[in-house]
Amino acid sequence: MNRRRFLEAAAGALAVGATQSAFAAQAPPAPAAAPAGPPPPRPAWMKKNAFKLKYAPHIGMFKESAGSDPLEQLRFMADNGFTAFEDNGMMGRPVELQQRMGDLMAKLGITMGVFVVQTGGNGNSGFTSGKPDDAATFTKQCEAAVEVGKRVNAKWMTVVPGNFDRKLPLETQTAHVIDTLRGGADVLAKANMTMVLEPLSDTPDLFLRFSAQTYMICRAVNSPGCKILFDMYHMTKNEGSMIPHIDLAWNEIGYFQIGDNPGRKEPGTGEVNYKNVFKHIHGKMQADKRDFVFGMEHGNSLPGVEGEKAVIDAYVAADAF
Repeated sequence: MNRRRFLEAAAGALAVGATQSAFAAQAPPAPAAAPAGPPPPRPAWMKKNAFKLKYAPHIGMFKESAGSDPLEQLRFMADNGFTAFEDNGMMGRPVELQQRMGDLMAKLGITMGVFVVQTGGNGNSGFTSGKPDDAATFTKQCEAAVEVGKRVNAKWMTVVPGNFDRKLPLETQTAHVIDTLRGGADVLAKANMTMVLEPLSDTPDLFLRFSAQTYMICRAVNSPGCKILFDMYHMTKNEGSMIPHIDLAWNEIGYFQIGDNPGRKEPGTGEVNYKNVFKHIHGKMQADKRDFVFGMEHGNSLPGVEGEKAVIDAYVAADAF
């Protein structure tokens, strides 16, 4: 799913100043209660995989195989060997469902990945204009995100600073973004949680677009509560040379997301050699004793159950390094 649906379903909340094309969740908020009745039968092709990395599907990715109930979708992910999960729209889901999903993930051994921090903000200007009400609102929304994070055992929350303010110098805008992020980072760090800043490729109007730019901002914020979300789909579009850029930003990366280019589908459907990329990251993780979640923030290249099987097969192939 694209993120436009998230904005349409978010009851007027904006995802931290980004435009609608930049911010869209993978699925609309789920109903408060799971549908009644027995779960659907497991497909005959399903098998338990042992992945080296924590690949994180999202709600809707396996809906045809698992049904519409988010809890059954989580069980399906675990049955297929996935040990992580992400949900951009988690803050918009009913509290009762958040708690049930968090409890089930703990039982299944699934690590919760990112959800998007919602904020009232100040329209598309985001944090770049330096308006005090934006900073105060962002800090309050980070406080709200902490409560959601506790229910679902989350550590990472996605943040995007918003659009350029064409009336201000770039350096001034950067200072405003850093000042605003520091307040939210303080809140999250105290809860042992981390915002991950995501540079995007959706439109050149967005302020945050490159990994080096995001690295600089994270160094300036200077907090364990503020790191980089290195979305490999966006970064291969914006800057290419993915492995060298990962190495340059490595110390400030807190989270990865996946999507092949062109098309933003599963690995193997585009130009990125994900098997080599995963092998490189895995080697650095072992050397530095670090761990990451790899969000599967992409669509399925084929429809139906066969398309869902193709996604799983693609990760089995890319993980075989």
